[in-house]
Amino acid sequence: MEVTCECGAIHFTTPTPSPLALYLCHCTECRKQSSSAFGTSAIFPAAGLFPLSADLSSKLSLWTRPTSEGRTLDCYFCSECGVRVMHRAREADGTERDTVRVKGGLVRGLVWEGAIHIYTRSAVVDVPDGVERWDGAPGEVAGRKPVGEGK
Repeated sequence: MEVTCECGAIHFTTPTPSPLALYLCHCTECRKQSSSAFGTSAIFPAAGLFPLSADLSSKLSLWTRPTSEGRTLDCYFCSECGVRVMHRAREADGTERDTVRVKGGLVRGLVWEGAIHIYTRSAVVDVPDGVERWDGAPGEVAGRKPVGEGK
């Protein structure tokens, strides 16, 4: 899949032909970074994209912030137009996660059907009935259970 930022300075192909998952995140941080009601993240394996090529790295700016789960989030932006392109989490010990979250609006041909709504406890818009939804983090986090469809 092709990924491009608003100005076109950032351009790359995703490591796999489709994402592993697609999240619509309603947390307050994603609402702030997207300047909207929720953020979208297409989850891809980091291998094949990281380490970043010298060309791509030279066009990205990095901002880092702590997460509520004790991780660090590396947030990559286009240095020209300022659009957030992707983010990647690091564990408390500095180990990078094996996935990267590419901002969904930048992925050409992304299929939105089946997107998983996460952090719905912070939602400011109605979450549609019949979709997979999580009150907080998605099921990949041990001990979390879905809050049920349409709740």
